[in-house]
Amino acid sequence: MFTEAFAQTATPSADAATPAAGLASMIPLVLIFVVFYFLLIRPQQKKMKDHQKMVAALRRGDKVVTAGGLIGSVSKVIDDNEVAVEIADGVQVRVVRSTISSVVSKPEPANDKKAA
Repeated sequence: MFTEAFAQTATPSADAATPAAGLASMIPLVLIFVVFYFLLIRPQQKKMKDHQKMVAALRRGDKVVTAGGLIGSVSKVIDDNEVAVEIADGVQVRVVRSTISSVVSKPEPANDKKAA
């Protein structure tokens, strides 16, 4: 009625005991992190840095597009965080600098020499 059951003794595997096995199992995770860094993190940091430079270089007369889609020209730089944007004749709105998404065109610098 009863059959004998033979238990197998647990012997530690040679692969699990070596430190190289732990390192080998970490390689895929490290590779995934490296891929994420070069494909996602690094380009996003570069884009943020470029946007900060663009916003810091805003001047009066620059034609800009805000994050809300308004197109206008910078009529006055109020302070480090705000600019006044003229969106129509005589209509000015105050806009936070970081919400300016792009500069469409910059005005031509004034020439000191008169055309002869």
